Amino acid sequence: MAAEEHAPTSGEYIVHHLTHLHNAQPKGLVDLSVLNFDSIFFSTLLGIIGCFVLWKAARRSTSGVPGRFQAAVEILFEWVENESKGIVHNANSRKLVAPLALTVFVWIVLLNTMDLLPVDALPWLWQQLYSLTGRDPEHAYLRVVPTADLSVTMGLSVGVLILCLIYNVKIKGLGGWLHELFTAPFGNHWLLYPFNFVMQVIEFIAKTFSHGMRLFGNMYAGELIFLLIAMLGGAFTLSAAGFALAAGQIFAGTVWGIFHILIIILQAFIFMMLTLVYIGQAHDTH
Repeated sequence: MAAEEHAPTSGEYIVHHLTHLHNAQPKGLVDLSVLNFDSIFFSTLLGIIGCFVLWKAARRSTSGVPGRFQAAVEILFEWVENESKGIVHNANSRKLVAPLALTVFVWIVLLNTMDLLPVDALPWLWQQLYSLTGRDPEHAYLRVVPTADLSVTMGLSVGVLILCLIYNVKIKGLGGWLHELFTAPFGNHWLLYPFNFVMQVIEFIAKTFSHGMRLFGNMYAGELIFLLIAMLGGAFTLSAAGFALAAGQIFAGTVWGIFHILIIILQAFIFMMLTLVYIGQAHDTH
């Protein structure tokens, strides 16, 4: 006799929601099992949406009285432009850095906002689509918050690191930057060259890891709290205790969702500001 089906335990429920969609059985010469297809899909989709919104605002801009949409985008653009002016003092560099910072902010806000969707909505829909192929829907994994994926946040921070290295060479010249690597922060003496170089490498690595880990840690923690709140509703029964749990889920979910809006915007702001700060430091000489 087949084993009776049972509802997932709390641990199984959380593990299922924290498992990425990937190719569990890699075939061929290229191992695609390391790719989180859900993070790639939602990051790309939301990136396209963000670029489309900004492009639409630029197309609809007029010299007359702006509409509410144009005014909101202009306020956002001017705010990012002013922040970039205060950190990156090279006007030529700001032609790229300011739009980059604006794109990073909008993109990360959109990625973070996925955390406000009901935790079971898109995974349940994906399970239904998955079952149409005749496969077991229990293995239809899906995570919809790309910034709760360490590979995404570290990818963003590594991209910022690459830009910092490019601007170090562009602003200071290859020779000037190499000279700085071996003479700062302790001074220009041959006995200090190894210590200076090691400290510079540690600084680049530390900034990159902290940049990506900060965003990941906050969004991952937020995702876990939403899952824990959702489990209150999963324990619903036709009893006083069941109704109390359902009411607790609605109340806790509403309060945490409202508070999480602040986290969504704040984490995008911090990531954008650190991007500007790190690129600005690449323009400074020691």
